Amino acid sequence: MAKKEKFYTVWKGKRPGIYTTWKDCKAAISGVKGAQYKSFATFAEAKKAYNGNYDDYKGTKKTAPVLSPQERLKYGSPNYNSISVDAASSGNPGTMEYQGVDTKTGKRLFRQGPFAQGTNNIGEFLAIVHGLAYLKQNNSKRIIYTDSRTAMSWVRKKTCNTKLKETKENKALFDMIRRALHWLENNSYDTPIVKWETKAWGEIPADFGRK
Repeated sequence: MAKKEKFYTVWKGKRPGIYTTWKDCKAAISGVKGAQYKSFATFAEAKKAYNGNYDDYKGTKKTAPVLSPQERLKYGSPNYNSISVDAASSGNPGTMEYQGVDTKTGKRLFRQGPFAQGTNNIGEFLAIVHGLAYLKQNNSKRIIYTDSRTAMSWVRKKTCNTKLKETKENKALFDMIRRALHWLENNSYDTPIVKWETKAWGEIPADFGRK
């Protein structure tokens, strides 16, 4: 899926300011202990935050885009009896990790990585499968939210249709892929996997806020 445009506010770093790419933001905070930064959906939000205090923004969820009442009725509200999953990759391929959180509270339920030479799509796929296994192990009837239609398709087809080639550097990641595919082939589940409507609800609660 296409990357969403983001703006990055850096309050404390080598070069505080507002950046339009994660690469530039990362360069501005790399090596700075206690760096303070956060991503926003619009430049206006990023600028307002930069002129304010980091403490007012850290740990808060991103603001959802402004929608008309008719659009909000169309999407409704998230089902909070759920978990949300997401992945982050610094580069394509690059260092990748994924996590699952409680949708309502944001409490982290699982996290894996970082893996070398991975992709965001692979991370999203592994996150969903991990979520399915987690819910089945806990005999939970919650649903899973993801913002990746690609990963949803891979899980449905029980395949990881990546073009990435296995190497010595990413063998651990491909071992995880094989484990995930084995789980899908040998387990049944009735957990609904649902698309998170970002434009109505803001960033998915499992978002790393870095990509």
